[in-house]
Amino acid sequence: MAAVPEKLEKVRDEMFRIRWEGGHVSEFPFRYLRQNCRCAACRDEFTGRMILDPESVPKDLKASKAALVGNYALAFAFSDGHGSGIYTFEALREICPCCAKAQA
Repeated sequence: MAAVPEKLEKVRDEMFRIRWEGGHVSEFPFRYLRQNCRCAACRDEFTGRMILDPESVPKDLKASKAALVGNYALAFAFSDGHGSGIYTFEALREICPCCAKAQA
């Protein structure tokens, strides 16, 4: 599974789209990204156990900003005030919603 993005784009206020090398396209609703945040405020740093209750994330969550972090990740500023998560391209590829559905 390649984790090299070819195109990054915010789609309205609802989602972020990545076209990966090889042609796969991932569409990440901002609420889904927030629910899958891996920062220390959302996951236990040592066990990886989720601290954040995914249902506590507002259903109408938006992102006011999406920014590159080096050449390896994205950071988002969410409308609920959260902004400390860094989403590596590798992690984003792992949590691709369509791939997660296929594994379920």
